[in-house]
Amino acid sequence: MNEVASTERALILAPHGRDATVACALLGEVGIAAHACPDLPALCTALEEGAGLLILAEEAVRTADLQGLVAWIGAQPPWSDLPVILLTLRGDGAERTPEAARLTELLGNVTFVERPFHPTTLVSVVRTCLRGRRRQYEARARLVERERLLADLADERARFETLVEHLPVGVNLMDRNGRTILSNPAFRRFLPDCVIPSRRPDGEETWIGYDEQGRSLSRDRFPGACALRGETVSGIEFVHHPAGGEPVWTRVSGVPVRDATGKPAGALTVIVDISDQKAAQEALQRLTATLESKVQERTRELAATLDQLRDEIRDRERAEEQLRQTQKLETLGQLTGGVAHDFNNLLMAILGNLELLRKRLPADPTTERLFDGAMQGARRGATLTQRLLAFARRQDLQPQAVDLAGLLDGMKTLLERSVGPRVVIRIDARPATVPALIDPNQLELAILNLAVNARDSMPDGGTLTVTVDEAPVPVASGLPPGSYPYVSVRDTGTGMDEATLARAIEPFFSTKGIGKGTGLGLSMVHGLAVQSGGAFRLSSVPGQGTLVELWLPKATTPAQAAELPPAPAADVSPAVVLVVDDDALIAMSTVDMLADLGHTVLEAGSGVEALELLRSGQTVDLLLTDYAMPGMTGVELAQVARAMVPDLPVLLATGYADLPEGVVADLPRLAKPYTQHQLAVATAKLLAETARTSAHAEPSGGLHLEPQTGIHR
Repeated sequence: MNEVASTERALILAPHGRDATVACALLGEVGIAAHACPDLPALCTALEEGAGLLILAEEAVRTADLQGLVAWIGAQPPWSDLPVILLTLRGDGAERTPEAARLTELLGNVTFVERPFHPTTLVSVVRTCLRGRRRQYEARARLVERERLLADLADERARFETLVEHLPVGVNLMDRNGRTILSNPAFRRFLPDCVIPSRRPDGEETWIGYDEQGRSLSRDRFPGACALRGETVSGIEFVHHPAGGEPVWTRVSGVPVRDATGKPAGALTVIVDISDQKAAQEALQRLTATLESKVQERTRELAATLDQLRDEIRDRERAEEQLRQTQKLETLGQLTGGVAHDFNNLLMAILGNLELLRKRLPADPTTERLFDGAMQGARRGATLTQRLLAFARRQDLQPQAVDLAGLLDGMKTLLERSVGPRVVIRIDARPATVPALIDPNQLELAILNLAVNARDSMPDGGTLTVTVDEAPVPVASGLPPGSYPYVSVRDTGTGMDEATLARAIEPFFSTKGIGKGTGLGLSMVHGLAVQSGGAFRLSSVPGQGTLVELWLPKATTPAQAAELPPAPAADVSPAVVLVVDDDALIAMSTVDMLADLGHTVLEAGSGVEALELLRSGQTVDLLLTDYAMPGMTGVELAQVARAMVPDLPVLLATGYADLPEGVVADLPRLAKPYTQHQLAVATAKLLAETARTSAHAEPSGGLHLEPQTGIHR
């Protein structure tokens, strides 16, 4: 309900009979808003929202507790007198019934309407009451406006008086007879009695003024006297000689104040102390002789400021260059991540089909050699995509609490074999270092990459120092302040110049010869650090060596012992596996590998198609789905499928690591590209777990037909 409707509505209290219904209907027909209240408390509540009048049945208020209503009426502001229409029985007017007189006394502005009444009578009385109520609202608006204007006027007067009081110049307002109406302290400092010089007996002796030609002014030409005659005079300089004081230079102006007819009604005089200005002019004249030295001094200051500005510009250019490098790396990361994902899919098809093809061709040394070459090339491609994904921060990480000192101790022999006998390895690992939250396998690979890079930078031998410790993180790292565990690798090699250092972590950038490196080592290490929530710092000095620092997040749990290698795939019964992938090449390879393992394979090209198979009642023992599919992702498909078949095991195949957090925590994942053995291990593990779970459950009594090995598309 809008404000107008609520402030002009009729509130009706007639809980007995049909009076409230009839009154609401009559008023509604003529466009008057009405609201029937079931009891007196509801009426008082509705009053808080606004009302134009009250219509009360006498029997509803005669014996009721009117304290709340009377209190509301008594608390009305002065402009308000809420109209009340009291519906009485015939002959119950105030002049006949003491009770009616009591209600009039309590409720104030009461109009009696005897029942039964003609509809026109009620409508007429209500309209009359509303007209009176509207006049009350108008009076309120006028009172509010009047109070606002008075407040504004008081504020303006206060601001004007404050302004005049605090003006640094003397101000004096006079009437037409020269009597002071208003003056400020600055004026009274010159003339304590507020009598203008032209009306003082000693005015021409104590106030000596000069015209533009330097001649002394007579008192009738003083600014105050001229302003009282209606003339405007400004900027006349006077020397004021106060009694017992030093002479003061002043500038005096006079402005006439006119009435509504334009005739002079007074004058305003202004006195400005210009002693400082005169003193400044004299000082300026004295400084003219030494202007050259001041100019030279200022020139030196400007030169220093210019040097500072140049330094700031250089700092800004360095910051902008760092920002451009960051944006370039981010763009390269997006590009390489997309390329690596697509390349993963291609390698998936190549590896899978090569494995299947090897089983179907006769044994032959030449064929075996060709197959081995093809498999090695495909595996190198898989390694390359993993490095690309690491740079793009999309590799599949398995972070856990890692004892950095223990990890480094276990790598010592591998590092020594990797760098050779000409490089001395020093390991400085503090055992008390807090565990880091990192993928231990990827961290080992990163440290090994750094060690190999260090070896290549020391062709004549040198020292490689690997340090594990905990320290406050540098501000330039971009991490929140605090203490972090870190791994640093320092060499005494040839180092890098600024140009090489600026491009060192770009993918495919390498200073090694052709065929001696992919240019992805530092890119992978950088991507691992950032994806893990840490920071990567690289510094180098030509001829002195290079320092690489990996600042890692702290683990909140103790470090765990190294896990045993995964067990070989268990023998499981043939099962029905539903493979979902929008890439036909990948789907074909996966389906063929599963079929070769003895499973019955169903194939779907999308999440919607897979759900249709499940709804059809088709038995499915395992769901193997790709993650990145148009329309419905593998995660979304798993959620819907498990809602349909709660115990359905799901295996998520993906080359990405940046899946939505918290959604796939309970989904086992198979990283692309995978081999048939990896596929067999993953599916066997899930099927075995499902079988163990089913063994503890009660028999269902239903039928489960033994599937036939094959492929169903």
